[in-house]
Amino acid sequence: MNFAIVGAGFTGAVLAQELAKAGHTIEVFESRNHIAGNCYSQRDEQTGVMIHNYGPHIFHTDNEEVWNYVNQFTEFMPYINRVKTTSQGQVFSLPINLHTINQYFNKTLNPIEAKTFIQSIADTTIEEPQSFEEQAMKFVGKNLYEAFFKGYTIKQWGVSPTELPASILKRLPVRFNYDDNYFNHKYQGMPKEGYTPIVEALMSHDNIQVHLNTGFNADQTKDFDHVFYTGPIDAWFNYEEGRLGYRTLDFVREDHQDDYQGCAVMNYGDQDVPYTRISEHKHFAPWETHEQTVIFKEYSRECTESDIPYYPIRLVNEKAMLNTYIEKAKAQTKVSFLGRLGTYRYLDMDVTIAEALDASQKTFKSIAGKADIPAFFVDPA
Repeated sequence: MNFAIVGAGFTGAVLAQELAKAGHTIEVFESRNHIAGNCYSQRDEQTGVMIHNYGPHIFHTDNEEVWNYVNQFTEFMPYINRVKTTSQGQVFSLPINLHTINQYFNKTLNPIEAKTFIQSIADTTIEEPQSFEEQAMKFVGKNLYEAFFKGYTIKQWGVSPTELPASILKRLPVRFNYDDNYFNHKYQGMPKEGYTPIVEALMSHDNIQVHLNTGFNADQTKDFDHVFYTGPIDAWFNYEEGRLGYRTLDFVREDHQDDYQGCAVMNYGDQDVPYTRISEHKHFAPWETHEQTVIFKEYSRECTESDIPYYPIRLVNEKAMLNTYIEKAKAQTKVSFLGRLGTYRYLDMDVTIAEALDASQKTFKSIAGKADIPAFFVDPA
C-alpha cells in the first residue's frame, strides 16, 4: 500500500520504519527543514556541544520493548537527570525529597518523621482536590507549594494554578529518602550522538521518501491509500471550531567559558524571575569534555499561529472543542491521528514510540482483515 505520514518526529519515524519493513511505500511530509521534530539535536559548530534545539530531552522508560527498540538504532549512554531549583534565595534538589524537606525547614528528620511532618502541614480540609493548587496544598502544604510549584506553574502555564486541573500535579512525586533521580524509571539514558541519528536510522529504508520543507493538506489524501497525521488535530480541520490552546517556548542562548551552573537543569521557582529554567547542554553528555559551554534560558508563553506548539493545555473550557474535533476525526475514512499533536495529549518519548509501534500492528491487522484503519489508535478524550 501507499501511505503518507505527516510529520517526521518519533511517531512518524517509527511508523514509517515498521510499515516500510512490511513492504509498504511511505512518503513522509515534514514542514520544517529537518527531521526528528522537537527531539532534533545537533553538534554546535562553535563549541562542539551537543545541542537539544527545542529544549532538553532525557530518555526514560519502564517499557523494556521500547528500550530495546531504540537501542537498535543508536548507542545510549548512562544518564541520570538530577534537577536543581533556585527558590527564595537557596538551591534545592527536585523532586522534593528528604534533603529538600530538611534543608527548607532547617530540620534533620528521618523518613518516618518527615512523613509525619508533611502530613501535619498539608491542608487536610481539602477532601477532593479540583485544581492544581488544591492538589498541591493537600499534598505538601502552603510553604512547599509556594516555594516549588506556584511561581513556576504560573510562568509555565500562563494561568493561575487555581485554573489548572489537579491531574497535572499527580506526575510530581515527593520522596521520603535522599533519592534525587528526577525519574523513577528502570531504563534511563542519553543517545551518545543525540536524537537526530535515531530518526535518520528509522527512516533510512528504500521504501521511505522524506519531503522536508513540505506541508500536507487534506486534498492530498486522495493520492494515498491512507494518511497518518501527526500534526495538530485542529489544523487538519482548518481550525473550524477554533484553536486548541498550547504553550510554546522561547530559548535565549548564552555562551560562556568553563562551567556556568554546575548541573544540566536549574529551575527557577520564584515568579519574579521571568524564565522557568536554564539548561546547560554539555552536562547532558557528561562523557564529553568541552572548554566552552552553552546555556539556554527558557521562557514559556501562549502559542500563537506562527509558533511551534509544545504543551497542550487541556483546560476544562476547551473540552467541548476538543470533543468536536475528535468526532470530526472519527468521521474521516482515510486518515489516522497520532502523536502528541494529533491526539492533543502530553506524551513522553517512550509513550510516543510505544503508541507508534502499537499503531503499526493494528494497521497490519486492519489490512489483513480488509477493515478500515482506525482514525485513533488510543482514546484522546
